[in-house]
Amino acid sequence: MLPPMFQSPSSPSAVRPLILAFAGVAALAAAMGIGRFVYTPILPVMEEGFGLAKDEAGLIASANFLGYLLGALAAAKTQLPGSRRAWFLAALGASAATTAAMALGDSFSAFLLLRFLGGFASAFVLVFASALILERLALAGRPGLAALHFGGVGVGIALSALLVAALVGLGTDWRGLWLASGGLAGLACLFCLWAVPALPDAPVPKAGGQGGRVNGRLLALIAAYGLFGFGYVITATFLSVIAKDQPNLQDWAFALWCLVGLAAAPSIALWGIFARRFGNPAALATASVVEAAGVALSVLSSEPAVVMAAAVLLGGTFMGITALGLMQARLLSRGDPRRSLALMTASFGLGQMLGPLAAGFSFERYGGFLPASLLAAGLLLAASVLFLRSGVAANS
Repeated sequence: MLPPMFQSPSSPSAVRPLILAFAGVAALAAAMGIGRFVYTPILPVMEEGFGLAKDEAGLIASANFLGYLLGALAAAKTQLPGSRRAWFLAALGASAATTAAMALGDSFSAFLLLRFLGGFASAFVLVFASALILERLALAGRPGLAALHFGGVGVGIALSALLVAALVGLGTDWRGLWLASGGLAGLACLFCLWAVPALPDAPVPKAGGQGGRVNGRLLALIAAYGLFGFGYVITATFLSVIAKDQPNLQDWAFALWCLVGLAAAPSIALWGIFARRFGNPAALATASVVEAAGVALSVLSSEPAVVMAAAVLLGGTFMGITALGLMQARLLSRGDPRRSLALMTASFGLGQMLGPLAAGFSFERYGGFLPASLLAAGLLLAASVLFLRSGVAANS
């Protein structure tokens, strides 16, 4: 029996929309902002303390993204036994546990396994939290709180950056950083256990066919989403390392990652406003160009103000593109959208896996991230063209 403070209300009338939305914030902050992205500020400390090479660091990042890809595809299956709340809470706990367990790792292979499992768990949290919480917010007549829910990724990035910076200032080693990050994610699990009611799941609607053929606009969108996955992930993974490698940026390494999170938190709402005015394709294309500028600036200058601007441009776009891309895929789907969303996830996941590998190779071959980052910026510009193509009606 749980203590009363952790017992969730079981009556539909007891659903509290604002608390439920903050549970979404906590869940995505823990599983995505911390579980997926705390690797970025901890990586420079791990490189120094454990002796990771850049190519090894890239492989560890790619293992996490592979886990995320497979987890997202597995979570999309409609015949999983048990309730969505149970899967959501179990995945949230697994994400926190694998994050903390990185402190116990003593080999490269252990890090690969733990980050793979963490990526798998974070994907389950994203899928089930979004399905569960957004559905209940809609039923409660508060669908506008969805932007608050997705803002949790940025909140988690900012909080984890502040936590890591504070602990590094106290002399904490990389093991302590992983343990503390897992503990912070664990607190989010307890909050969600209380805040998300144990209510019956709504019936899953029957599929309206297999989604038909992949039309030209959807194909362009899927390709653009993969290029975006490659384009954002190098800077998102190695920004703190890039800063640590520059003498006049070393003191800004953690602040830069915090800026990414602060910019990401409101970005979905802001790009949503842009999309309602100009359409999803225009918003996606514009955000991709803005992000390309941020990615390029992160390696073309070592001036703190310029790299801070790069961090804001990255944080202010990558979650907006992620969300709007999936929204556009649903709009372009014929019948059941799951096939389209699965193809989007696969394309994005492939881009995410290849990005860190290219970055590690770039550093080992050329002594820096400049070639890989400029390639990423170029691919984001190519993605912007394809995003616009997803809105052209011809040959659709």
